[in-house]
Amino acid sequence: MWGVYFCSPRESLINRMSLTKPVLRPPVAAIRNFMVLLLLVLLVVLTVPSAPAQQVDTDPLNHDPLVREGFAYFYNMNYVAALGIFRRVQASHPNDPIATDYILYVTIFQEMFRLDLLDTTFYAHDGFLTGKHTVVEDPKVRDEVRDLTQKVFDQADAELSRNPNDVNALFARGWGRSLEAVYVGLVERGFVSALKLALGAKNDSEKALQLDPNYVDAKLVVGVYQYVVGSLPFAFKLLIGIAGIHGSKAEGLRTLQDAADRGVITSVEARTVMALFLRREAKYQQALAINESLVSEYPHDFLFCLERANLTKDSGEGMKAIDLYRQVISDAKRPGYFASAHVELAYFGLGDTLRGQHLYPESVQAFRQGAIQPTTSPELKLRCLLAAGEVYDLMHQYDQARQQFQAVVAEGANTSQGELARKYMDSPYRAH
Repeated sequence: MWGVYFCSPRESLINRMSLTKPVLRPPVAAIRNFMVLLLLVLLVVLTVPSAPAQQVDTDPLNHDPLVREGFAYFYNMNYVAALGIFRRVQASHPNDPIATDYILYVTIFQEMFRLDLLDTTFYAHDGFLTGKHTVVEDPKVRDEVRDLTQKVFDQADAELSRNPNDVNALFARGWGRSLEAVYVGLVERGFVSALKLALGAKNDSEKALQLDPNYVDAKLVVGVYQYVVGSLPFAFKLLIGIAGIHGSKAEGLRTLQDAADRGVITSVEARTVMALFLRREAKYQQALAINESLVSEYPHDFLFCLERANLTKDSGEGMKAIDLYRQVISDAKRPGYFASAHVELAYFGLGDTLRGQHLYPESVQAFRQGAIQPTTSPELKLRCLLAAGEVYDLMHQYDQARQQFQAVVAEGANTSQGELARKYMDSPYRAH
């Protein structure tokens, strides 16, 4: 396991991990950047692809027709149907950790979608680490996630006790660790625990590849690790290099590309990871090219369609992005087109893009629509109301702007949006 750990100024970075390395004290900001990238790339494990172009090694259960059917529902974000299928698979394979992973996978991402934690715009910068992001955890889901992850670990460990070189068990345990890391880090905000789990997932995947270089699915987490470490500031890389931590952006991308090309259950994940990296690096056209392939394969996946509009907006094609957001909203109103959709995310993106094009009246209407959708989370509602107030201020409609700011304060006085709203009531938004 890596020797990187979060600690207070008086604690050793390495000693908490029981390693005999020198005491290191990296900058807090650098650690946060490292953590956000590691969690983000685990977060984007959204779907599982069709059969690979050439044969590679994988758990035979991944090729089972019923498993493929379950993932087909998952591709289209029909979480209820996918869970039904995977529970049948698990019933037929009660001791197989990969079968338990399937259920854990869907359970976590269904909950994260409910909480608006699959909106990539939220992760396009590192502010979510320090911002006051409100997440109302469902205790029932939390307990189910804990039970499922423990079951995965117990099942995988049982197989590894019989055969320490069981590659399928190593991969299943690593996948379970990565999924739990996503939930703990992004839902519970337990970044220290999430980092430990993520590093454990990397170690399991790396060992699987050492035993079987053709186990391409394991390249996803390894490629992520290489890219993330290679992306760190030079001074921080020197610092963690003392603990034996090394990486390369170029090597990470090559590893991810192989997973994208040949992975059995990581091809789409690898492409999504690469698109997210490219978006964070402002390489929007390259990210769009990857996203277009995903939309073409899964046109009824709401998140892929939304991301196409997001990337188009970020690339500077405002009017085209407006059309794409409106198309997503229109499709969401068609019965059965999207099995799961949070149309408020599209309304927010639309409002933001319209504001960028100085189409202020339409922008206000989009933000206000986003605030009133039945699935709108408390935080997104505040973001919509605050944005509407800002645009009213730009239009010199100060009374309407103040009403929006007052609504933000009334519903979220202790949030970052509430702080800004109070500020704008004292000093107009346009002045900032």
